[in-house]
Amino acid sequence: MRLTPRRRAFIAVVVAWPLGLVYLYLAAHLVRNVAADTRGVFFTCGNGPLKYVDEFNGCNGAQFHPVYAWLELLVSTAIAIGAAYGLARWVTWPIREITDTVRRFGPTSLGLRLRAEGPRDETRQLSDSIDAMLDRLAEGYDAQRRFASTASHELRTPLATQRALIEVSLQSALTPDQLDLLSRQLIATNERNERLIDGLLTLAETDRGLVTNTTLRLDQVVAETIESLRATAKEREVAVTSDLEPVTVAGERPLLERLASNLVFNAIRHNHPGGTVNVTVTRAGCLAVTNTGPLVAPEQVAGLFEPFRRGSGERLDHGGGVGLGLTIARSIVAAHGAEIRATANPTGGLRVETRFRAID
Repeated sequence: MRLTPRRRAFIAVVVAWPLGLVYLYLAAHLVRNVAADTRGVFFTCGNGPLKYVDEFNGCNGAQFHPVYAWLELLVSTAIAIGAAYGLARWVTWPIREITDTVRRFGPTSLGLRLRAEGPRDETRQLSDSIDAMLDRLAEGYDAQRRFASTASHELRTPLATQRALIEVSLQSALTPDQLDLLSRQLIATNERNERLIDGLLTLAETDRGLVTNTTLRLDQVVAETIESLRATAKEREVAVTSDLEPVTVAGERPLLERLASNLVFNAIRHNHPGGTVNVTVTRAGCLAVTNTGPLVAPEQVAGLFEPFRRGSGERLDHGGGVGLGLTIARSIVAAHGAEIRATANPTGGLRVETRFRAID
């Protein structure tokens, strides 16, 4: 039978109770003998050693000295403390096993788990909760590794392009038209690098949580974002409509602006000429962006929130994005304690909803 902390504690109480009574009896007896020194005198009975004379009993013949009594009391106290400490360690042994396992967990031992067996007592519940936490930590470690690997690849590709363009310019004299084309390509590559680095920094900032938390009108933030992107929508021949009900939420304005911008810009960019984007904000705190566009398989929707993932499955995006739009949106929403989800439209495009807690 597996001894759980509850059973160990019960056994410890059963064992400690009689031992405690014995210790208390002995301690009381020794203290009484020491106290008797103040009521009697010490002398030698006959030719024997020092004896104690009780004023009522006379020479009882028992050898006694108060130093011995104090020593016995100290020894018995030390034994009692040692026994109590040993019982306490025995009772908490399962907890120490859990502590040792958690202490060994790290980047090089992501598969380490407690995997407790036996009845579902407090220790089993604690072990299962810790295993679930270690699963989440392992997923976080793996996600960070994948993110770092993919980010390095995404950064390496445009840097290699820049290097190739510069090497071409150094190998031969360029005509004005060639120089102009080369300059434009370098600028476009540099802008993509800037967007990628900006996206990575935004992800890092949102992972730390909110710096400020103030009440904001979500509909006004979204309305300003739509107006700032109307020129882009017109250039891509996409019509943007909106239905914004007044609602107040708690959050950080720059992050909410970035959230609305990412959602609306993605809806415009992943669209087709003559397509539409509809943006709604409800009094319940729901921000929804729906667009037309290419068909998206339902099984691909969840992957769109992963870093550097696009609906087409391509790593390189020639439409001006870096594949972090929805990833940043999800991170911002999580920092605000809100929810986000995406749904593939049957006729093409996506509907992305974020739900904030509205403030009355």
